[in-house]
Amino acid sequence: MDLTWTEFEKVEMRVGTILEVNDFIEANKPAYQLTIDFGNVIGIRKTSAQITKRYQKEALLNRQIVAVVNFPKKQIGKFMSECLVLGAVGEEGDVILLAPDFKIENGLRIG
Repeated sequence: MDLTWTEFEKVEMRVGTILEVNDFIEANKPAYQLTIDFGNVIGIRKTSAQITKRYQKEALLNRQIVAVVNFPKKQIGKFMSECLVLGAVGEEGDVILLAPDFKIENGLRIG
């Protein structure tokens, strides 16, 4: 099913920097809880991500990523997810994060 350009423009993908990473103990599958800075306009958002196969917590700190910031919030156990981190999903379910090649301003829109 093809999207129209207008439909694509509704998906708000933004660059953010990971400020905090914690183990998500209550998750059904191994995951981290992330706190991400999307700049002054969008601000700080939290999410969870099943990225433990490829990423150690320390390697994620201060790393820039791409996330969708205009999905409705989603309750995951006692945790409220406020955005969706984007990544390529391998055959075994491991996720490789999408990220800019260079350090850029938080909140910039992907288009």
